[in-house]
Parts: sequence; structure tokens; C-alpha cells
Amino acid sequence: MQREQLADFLRRRRESVRPGEVGIAVGPRRRATGLRREEVAMLAGMSVDYVVRLEQGRSSRPSTQLLAALARALCLTDDERDHLFRLAGHRPAPGEGVARLARAGLLRLLDLLPVTPAMVISDLGEVLAQNAMSRAVAGEQTGFTGDDRYLAHRWFTRPDQRAGHPPQEQLRHSRQVVADLRAVAGRRAGDPVLERLVARLTAASAEFRELWAEHEVAVRRADRKTLLHPRVGALVMDCETLVTPDLGQHLVVLTPADGETRERLELLRVLGVQEFPTGPDPDGHPVT
Repeated sequence: MQREQLADFLRRRRESVRPGEVGIAVGPRRRATGLRREEVAMLAGMSVDYVVRLEQGRSSRPSTQLLAALARALCLTDDERDHLFRLAGHRPAPGEGVARLARAGLLRLLDLLPVTPAMVISDLGEVLAQNAMSRAVAGEQTGFTGDDRYLAHRWFTRPDQRAGHPPQEQLRHSRQVVADLRAVAGRRAGDPVLERLVARLTAASAEFRELWAEHEVAVRRADRKTLLHPRVGALVMDCETLVTPDLGQHLVVLTPADGETRERLELLRVLGVQEFPTGPDPDGHPVT
């Protein structure tokens, strides 16, 4: 615990928050531009004395619950909240689930890749955005609901999802999916969304249970895979994964690994997505 740094950070953040930002009316005689200590205590649900001791560097290490309450009271950003936790000697609190919107910068990159299949995926495996070539290769992947939003859930609970992968590559893919989810679990310890997903996969799939128990951990950065396309046949693709600094979203780019695949991708680009499955039906199941 870095008491002096924690005390200084809390004081400066308190002084930077305007009362109106947290719903506190400002009277004509108010001299303080930021929040008073008693106001922080009220907003965070703790004693004024404890806030004073924190700002003077005299407190014991605050619990994660108290830190979360302080972060809300002081209107901290995600980066500031993580910094607060680290100063207090704790791992940063997990975020509220998974961001459901692709970042603007990643969307711009998709626009710059008109002839290369690419998609934005959350760290839990939800496809957030695709370019046209990605839809031509893999179909529409952004319209799923419930647990089927997550690639891991579809892979282990929906046999039809494996039709696009050669049988000899399926076990390797299963291992990669589980090892990647293990890495996410290490970063997002305590995240209820992830914990519920793992619990449901454990209950639904014996294969997932066995692989999860092996505790393999690996973040996918680069890979080569074969995709069996219903219109042009086998596509041998090199898969490059670029991640955001917080590892929360990935830009996955697929490039042809050989000349034959390059020709087949060019044919797909010309044909477009006509007569190709366009996503889940009203029940959340993919159209086949």
C-alpha cells in the first residue's frame, strides 16, 4: 500500500469534483470549489474520520468495497479507479461486464481493410463488428443473443458451428478457445459475466470441463486455420490478432496463406454475400 501516494491522489480527486456533478447544491456562501470531506463520506457511505485518515496517510488498507465506493463518489474514470486500487495494494476491480460497442479506432481500421476479412471481438469472444469480407467468409456473426454471443459457447454447445472447420483441426481449436478463456479469467478475476459463462459451459460440455481442468493458458496472437466455405471450398488463412492496451477488444485480421486461397477470396469478394448465410434466425440460431 502506497499511503502517501494514495492520500495525495484522494485529496486531488476530491478537490477536482464539482458539487453539481454529484447532485450537491451549491449555496452562495460556499468557498470550496471541490467536494468537502464530509460530502465524500456521505456519498461513499463511510465515516468522515476515515476519509480524513485516508487523506492524511494514517489509515489501514481500505477494502475493495470501500475503494469501489470512493471511486463512485469521486466520479473516477476506469483508469483512475484502477490506479486507486493499485495504490491501496489491491488488484484493479473487474470492469462491469464486457464493452458491447467496438471502439471507434478499431472501426476505422475495419474501414481501411476493404479486401481483407477482419472483425472486432471482445475478450470474451463476442463479435462486435465485421467488415464485408469477414461476413463473406464467416457469415454475419454480430446478431447472436444470450450465451450464443460468445464464440466459446457456440463452439462447445452447438455442433453445427464446427462444420466450417476440418475434423483434424477441431481439437486444436478447442484447446485454443479454452486456453484463451483461461487467460481472460486471470485478468478478469471476480467478473460475474465471465464466471457465469464458465459455469454454464462447464455444465453443458464434457469436452470443455476436461480442457478447463488442464489449466492451459495462452493468449492467441497468431494462428493458421482452415475454414470450409460452402461456396468456394477450403480457405487456408493466417490469423493475426491485435489487442487494445487493456486487452478488452481484439482486431482479428485474416490473410490468405497460399495462392489458391487468395484466388478464392477474390472470387468471394466479387460474388459478395448473396445466397450466403446472413446470421441467426429469430430464435438466435444461425441460418444454414
